Amino acid sequence: MTHALAGRTVLVTRPVHQAATLAQMVKAAGGEAFVFPALAIEAVAAERLADSLEYLAGADIAIFISPNAAQFGMATIRSRGGLPAGIRVFAVGPGTARVLAAQGVEGVITPDGQDSEALLALPQLQAVAGRRVVIVRGVGGRALVADTLRARGADVHFLECYRRTSPHADVAPLLARWQTGGIDAVTVASAETLHNLAALLGEPGAPLLAVTPLFAPHEKIAEAARRFGIAHVVATQGGDAGLLDGLVNWFRNETGFKNE
Repeated sequence: MTHALAGRTVLVTRPVHQAATLAQMVKAAGGEAFVFPALAIEAVAAERLADSLEYLAGADIAIFISPNAAQFGMATIRSRGGLPAGIRVFAVGPGTARVLAAQGVEGVITPDGQDSEALLALPQLQAVAGRRVVIVRGVGGRALVADTLRARGADVHFLECYRRTSPHADVAPLLARWQTGGIDAVTVASAETLHNLAALLGEPGAPLLAVTPLFAPHEKIAEAARRFGIAHVVATQGGDAGLLDGLVNWFRNETGFKNE
């Protein structure tokens, strides 16, 4: 795979603190990464989470929805004494589990799949009537996990430890590069990132975004991109490794596709 992306430039849109890994992987595969964060992550102040943290102290189950939830959530939880003894910890996907492990959380339960549906299919989350559950997530995330667990009889609270925003960024260097054919692929890790990117690009960038191959690490995100009007959308496996594999396979098999 050493030179699989030689001569290719990949747009990396992950938040600032998460962009380096994929950028380094693209470089290791012979390509160039153009890093342009289209999503910003801001921590919610711990004092605003006092009620959630108090509930967590008596909870039976903690579910971390994303790597950001693991990073920002555990920072807040550690500042208030750490996770309670005996709590069962679940992560949506291996990326989230890795962040938790790096924070010293042991025995994390993770589904084979990388989405909420796979999490909810775990046998450990079927008989939860009367259990106290904390879902650690960003502000305004999906309701599926909470709604399903409540339907199974659990008492569910949220610990919303970060918020997603659109960054203030100078798009001119990106547009200049793209308009000269210098961006060969786009990677996005959420539909929100795609919408932010489109808004930042504005009218001048809309035609470029529409015709450049876009890679997303989940079919739901890929579907959102297709509805958005992107012509070439590839749903990859999860995480940065999945995105890289998708990029490598696309450019290995493509027969001359290149923006003009």
